[in-house]
Amino acid sequence: MDVFFYEAFKEEEQELQRKLSPHVTAGFTWKTIQESGDHNPPAPLISIRTQSLIPYSWAPKLSGILTRSTGYDHIERYLHGCKKNIPCGYLPPYCSRAVAEQAMLLWMFLLRKLHGQIENFSCFKRDELTGQECMQKTLLVVGVGNIGYEVVNIGHGLNMEVFGVDIVTNHADVSYISIEEGLSVADIIVCAMNLTPDNQGYFNYHLLKKTRPGVIFVNVSRGELSPSADLLRLLDEDHLSGVALDVFNHEKELAISLRDGRRSDDEEVANTLELAGRPNVICTPHNAFNTREAIARKSGLSVKQIDHFLKQGEFLRQVPQGNTIT
Repeated sequence: MDVFFYEAFKEEEQELQRKLSPHVTAGFTWKTIQESGDHNPPAPLISIRTQSLIPYSWAPKLSGILTRSTGYDHIERYLHGCKKNIPCGYLPPYCSRAVAEQAMLLWMFLLRKLHGQIENFSCFKRDELTGQECMQKTLLVVGVGNIGYEVVNIGHGLNMEVFGVDIVTNHADVSYISIEEGLSVADIIVCAMNLTPDNQGYFNYHLLKKTRPGVIFVNVSRGELSPSADLLRLLDEDHLSGVALDVFNHEKELAISLRDGRRSDDEEVANTLELAGRPNVICTPHNAFNTREAIARKSGLSVKQIDHFLKQGEFLRQVPQGNTIT
């Protein structure tokens, strides 16, 4: 085979097959590398998303790696560990609007107590189902990159008061404030920031405790930014009124545990499952990017990268070499 795709769910596989050149032979699985049990790479060029762990023993046999993600910190860690400069490609933004819309759906779900509304349909009761409107609520968007900027635009369209927090202030139409100022006024916090070696656990107990009681927290970025144990504690103290997550700390372990139906000894996995059982929490399976429009864009961009690599031995968008993180 020329290329093998891991973590390719049904709709994505179908779209990739439609767009791939008939001269390119490809294989697919919805599994991660570790779930597949493969001892050797099935093709010299492999493509993953973010949950696959590439064995270091594969490095001498790989000619290239394409991550079907717009970030590449997971690839940098692999390159650092295997100590080999393998050409690695990544994608330009393809799902910013899709993820931003999901963030809006999540905070609206919590504001309007939709979980309780659905449950109470069977008895047609409205007690304790009085929700809130989002108009004039204060939305704090932490990380105003491609996704965060779309969240800001949606907030403005809903007549919310919107503030952004970012070390880079690129957008003239965004009201930027410090994180301390933002926490003090926020009704809804959306995490859309990128993950770096320095900001893991950023939204910890002590930071979120600085908010006013009753805040809703939404994370559509990276699960490592918001430890589940801290979110549980804040919910137990009635400091947060709701939590919505599309990404999770220790996500690889969580996904495997859920798919295999096995209990995990990982404490963060256990905490996430506890969160998912709460009536004021909504968890979605890292699916915010998954719209027909985004998958079409993503598949087209992936195929362009693969075609270019097979012809030129390099990617159109290539992970910088020699500057890997520890």
